[in-house]
Amino acid sequence: MDNSLITVRVADRQVAAQDIVVLELAAAQGGALPAFAPGAHIDLHLPGGLIRQYSLAGDCARTDRYRIAILREPQSRGGSVAAHERIRRDDLLQISPPRNRFPLVPAPGSLLLAGGIGVTPLLCMALKLQADGAAFHLHYSCRTRARAAFLDALAAPALAAHVGLHFDDEPDTQLDLAAELAVAQPGTQLYVCGPLGYIDYVLGQARAAGMPESAIHIERFALDDAERPVPTEQDVAFQVQLASTGEIFDIPADESITSALDRQGVFIPVSCEEGICGTCLTGVVEGIPDHRDTYLTDEEHAANDQFTPCCSRARTPKLVLDL
Repeated sequence: MDNSLITVRVADRQVAAQDIVVLELAAAQGGALPAFAPGAHIDLHLPGGLIRQYSLAGDCARTDRYRIAILREPQSRGGSVAAHERIRRDDLLQISPPRNRFPLVPAPGSLLLAGGIGVTPLLCMALKLQADGAAFHLHYSCRTRARAAFLDALAAPALAAHVGLHFDDEPDTQLDLAAELAVAQPGTQLYVCGPLGYIDYVLGQARAAGMPESAIHIERFALDDAERPVPTEQDVAFQVQLASTGEIFDIPADESITSALDRQGVFIPVSCEEGICGTCLTGVVEGIPDHRDTYLTDEEHAANDQFTPCCSRARTPKLVLDL
């Protein structure tokens, strides 16, 4: 059992927009939950044994509750369906402590660009920036108002002057991103989260405007086909050894480490299976991983002391894992 998991109670459950449910999670025994910073997410353990990641959308000054928004995905692998159909108020769930790979960077200005459900981490950022008196603007693009979450929070006096709302079916609300980037002051940091097509559009506009890569921060919910790790003809079989027991397991050339170990009785929690979420992150005691994730930084890849076994493999005949 993972002793780091936190048991929470669903203190509130609301349908926030079409196909979006918002959950308020409180510590099951009362008291405070771990502090978090804007951009953080949690692993939510769902009914049926699934694990999914959700960004924290609430005010990070509050630790009595976490707020998450879950979109019912038409191509769901079961996670969003379970959240929508099986989670009810007062249910007890388990979550991980917050993790953050999408942090705010101190800057003279911040431009927050949200597409659809991607508003969740950016709302948290906006609340923090407003509380700090920082310069920022949030643009929220969505297909229709009916599908837009947190409109009440975004229209509140504290945020309304900093927020632009843009809907595909309302032509007079369209975002002129090129114009917005043209007036951004030097040093502005850009944060984008949303569907892949939206992220690609924003990246294209930002690069065309000459914004440096170091000023562009991305939160992805999935990878596109070109980025998704896939087996190759060069993949070979190798072995994995557990440091705790000395047991050695064979990993076939055409099977992931997590799948092969699970089949042999060793379970590593997984969620995205694409190397973007970090749920399966595992320490490496010996050997060199073949990193195929987008979760770890280049520096973390170079250290070779941890990897994502859902998609990564081995460059050496054997990996000894901190399991």
